[in-house]
Parts: sequence; structure tokens; C-alpha cells
Amino acid sequence: MTTPLELVVLDMAGTTVLDDGVVEQAFQRAAERTGVADRMPWAEALDYVRMTMGQSKIDVFTHLSGGDIAEATHATAAFEGAYAEIVEEQGVAEIPGAADAIQSLKDAGLRVVLTTGFAPVTRDALLDGLGWRGLVDLALSPVDAGRGRPAPDLVLAALLRTQTSAVAAVAVAGDTVSDVESGRRAGAGFVAGVLTGAHDRVALVAAGADAVLRDVTGLRGALAERGLLPLVATS
Repeated sequence: MTTPLELVVLDMAGTTVLDDGVVEQAFQRAAERTGVADRMPWAEALDYVRMTMGQSKIDVFTHLSGGDIAEATHATAAFEGAYAEIVEEQGVAEIPGAADAIQSLKDAGLRVVLTTGFAPVTRDALLDGLGWRGLVDLALSPVDAGRGRPAPDLVLAALLRTQTSAVAAVAVAGDTVSDVESGRRAGAGFVAGVLTGAHDRVALVAAGADAVLRDVTGLRGALAERGLLPLVATS
């Protein structure tokens, strides 16, 4: 028997928030200011950043620094500062239709939690820039949950904070392999990839996505097709 959903966990940058290269720009500024990527060729460092999109930034910089936690912490702070600078310079925008998509999920009787690999200060700046404070039920960073993606902690923290009854009643959507792996490891009832961010269809399917959508606006329809919306929403 299909378990109706109660909670949808959505990634931020690349899934609901337009990235448009901002993460890579912020990484470049942080690398220039701290030298954290100097131990390897620049192209290799940039490839690693792209491959690990969606993961906790402290974890990414720990790898780039060769395990030097102090250097990684310094670089992470530089990254968060650079990201905030770029947002202030360029503004912040949603993936087209994302706010309406979130509202449609809430109208269907679902709670919606945003998750991100960013620190709370950056996460909150994005929420304020978009005016989404009242739109979502909750927004979580790795520090709120324990480990960042691809660990299941963010999804499970969202479940606990919203008092969702079971992991089978959770849907997860994101644009990266880490998003999909996090949902799978948490035991989510439905995990979708979206094609508006870092990783392509082949990578998302290989990571275990139940469906790969053009963007987040297709999520409610995909859930409805599978009979996963709450009964109140389908009556």
C-alpha cells in the first residue's frame, strides 16, 4: 500500500534557488583569498567542487586542504563571505516557478522544508532575499542536523522537526547526486532529481532517483501521478 506523503524536503541552490555559477564564483574568490586550492591543479580543484555540489562546504574544503581543519574552516568562512558578496552584487533569484511550486505543495497538504550545504548565515540571506521566510515550514543547514549530504541527517532532521510520521512519508528533490543519495540513505518514500543545477540525468538516475524532472515545478504532478499526495488533496 502506498504511503501518502506528509513532507517534502527540497534543496536550495540549483533546485529552488537559481545558482547561475554563483557557487563556483564564490569558490574562486575563497581560493584566491586563502590559497586552499593551491595544493592541486586549479582544474582538478574546480572539478572536485562541481562533483561535490550539494555537500557541506566544510567537508569540501577539508578535502581540498588535505585534511587541515583550521585551513578548511578559514576557507569555508571565506567562501560564505564571498557568496554573500556576490548575492549583494547580483541579487538572488528563484528557479522560475519555484515559489509557486512550493505553495502548490503546501496547498496539497504537505509541509515543505528547504535544506542546503551552506552555513545558516548564507541560507538566511537567501531566504530573506527571496522573501521566503513565511513560505516554507523550515530551512536547515548541516550544523542543524549533524552531517551534511550525502549523509541522511538533513532529511531525518527535517522529519523530526516537523513530526512527520515515517520516512516513507517523505519526498526529497534536488539537483545533485548528493541530494539523491541523502534521500535514499534516509529511506525517503520518493526521491527526485531536477535538471536545473549541477548534475545531469545519467548521474541522478545512477544515484537512485525515482524520477528526474526538468525542474521543481514538475514535482507535484509527479507525486500526483504516483498517488502520493495526501488524500485531502486528491478528493
